[in-house]
Amino acid sequence: MPVTNPEHRAIARAHLMDVKVCRECSATNPITAKKCRKCRSKNLRMRRSDKK
Repeated sequence: MPVTNPEHRAIARAHLMDVKVCRECSATNPITAKKCRKCRSKNLRMRRSDKK
């Protein structure tokens, strides 16, 4: 069910997309993370927002 309210859409997008993903173990981390919470690697990336 799609979200039509713009405020709710922004909240949902922030909750789902504003995370970092570890390139080594694929764990999701908070956006403020400097190291992975599972493997302690510094090799983090932002979650991709485009769909292919």
